[in-house]
Amino acid sequence: MASGLDDVRFLTVAEVADMMRVSKMTVYRMVHAGELPAIRFGRSFRVPESAVAQVISSHVADTA
Repeated sequence: MASGLDDVRFLTVAEVADMMRVSKMTVYRMVHAGELPAIRFGRSFRVPESAVAQVISSHVADTA
C-alpha cells in the first residue's frame, strides 16, 4: 500500500537554516507565522524539502 509519502524528504530546522542561510530562529519564526509548513515530532519540527524550495522560489520571484 503506497502512502504517498515515499518521495517526501523532511529536513530539520538546522538543515533548513543552512539551506536558506538564515538563523534557526528565523526558521522557527517562519514556521510559527505559517510562512513555512512543518510537522511537529515531539519537541522538534521537520520541514518538507519541497516546501523549502517553494518558499525560496517565491521569494526570488518577488524580487525579480
